[in-house]
Amino acid sequence: MSDLERRLRHLQEQGRLPSIVAAVARDGVLVQTAGAGRVDGEKPDPATAYRIGSITKTLTAVLVMQLRDEGLLSLDDPLGRFVPDSGYAATTVADLLAHTGGMQSEPVGPWWERHDGGDVASLVAANDGSGAVAGPGEYFHYSNLGYGLLGEVVARLRGGSWWSVVQERLLEPLAMTRTTYGPEGRHAPGWSVGHFTGTLHREPHTDTGAMAPAGQLWSTLGDLAIWSTVLAGRRPELLSPGTAAEMAVDRAGSGYGLGLRLVEADGARLVGHTGSMPGFLASLFVDPATGEAAIALCNATTGLETDGVPTALLSGTPQVGPPAAQGWRPTLDVPVEVAPLLGVWFWGNQALELRWHHDVLEVRALQSARLLYTFARSDGRFVGLTGYHRGETLHVHPTRLECATFVYTREPDVL
Repeated sequence: MSDLERRLRHLQEQGRLPSIVAAVARDGVLVQTAGAGRVDGEKPDPATAYRIGSITKTLTAVLVMQLRDEGLLSLDDPLGRFVPDSGYAATTVADLLAHTGGMQSEPVGPWWERHDGGDVASLVAANDGSGAVAGPGEYFHYSNLGYGLLGEVVARLRGGSWWSVVQERLLEPLAMTRTTYGPEGRHAPGWSVGHFTGTLHREPHTDTGAMAPAGQLWSTLGDLAIWSTVLAGRRPELLSPGTAAEMAVDRAGSGYGLGLRLVEADGARLVGHTGSMPGFLASLFVDPATGEAAIALCNATTGLETDGVPTALLSGTPQVGPPAAQGWRPTLDVPVEVAPLLGVWFWGNQALELRWHHDVLEVRALQSARLLYTFARSDGRFVGLTGYHRGETLHVHPTRLECATFVYTREPDVL
């Protein structure tokens, strides 16, 4: 097992991820790749597509900076110059790129990531400016709405849809053939993982409509490795090194530049972005000085610390302990006698959670998530498998659980 695969297996187990793929790339070439978990019963590979969420924003930002470099807009231009009917007409392009425009984080209406989106006219009409949380430039406040509106700026200045411009000006010149608007070819389905049960629940693969520039796209390790060269300023025909460096300047002490997130890993300063959509998490960061990139894609709504991927993949510190032989696997069926026991319990005033994991009942401290005990089913009983209760029987009563003199209740009780 390679070091990268070992690291990835730890991420898969700790995050309870149905599947995850990762790569270390250099100058756009995959140097190391690994996969863990299963997609349709098979191990995922570098060609498996995942939804990349807000990594999409980096493509939108590069399109905006291309317009600036061509003299078609200025970063100081107000949004109203291009979308005059917007309720945020006074917000500058720079503030939209850097999330410092003061607008609300999400568009008005149902959760846009989980519902098929409407057109631009509906988006603009529904967001009249009354949702602003701060004045322009006052502080960093991440706004998906801002990137939906930036996509419309790109569309109007280029005379086509945002997606057609992405294809023509970015994907085709880079031969990024596996970066698509929706799922195509071999792809991972989106899942959420039941916190207490470990069961899988399908997430929607939405068409986000006018909000697509904020998080619509799907991609693969190979295509994102190529894209990392643009963010690193190594594809001057698409983005000059000077403009790439400008995008990587922290704009408000927030760890965010013009469409790029900024992180450190092993003393190196990396640029890129994280991504999150229902059923998916993604991370892409590259060191502009070396061209080395760390990429990870998984199909779970939660469970991966995307900011920490560069450190997890590139750190010289090895992972502690061997990964489990089979990695984490989802629960296919929760036994009828187990289901009522799952959830939050208290030992006195200490909050605990009971999970069903790999056919074993786990008891974890809620505050720290530290594993305290496990119980296995044996001859109709729950018998302590590890921890202080090893060998003891967990007795189930209508309103409490008992093990030796330990009493567990659904409400806190001072001992």
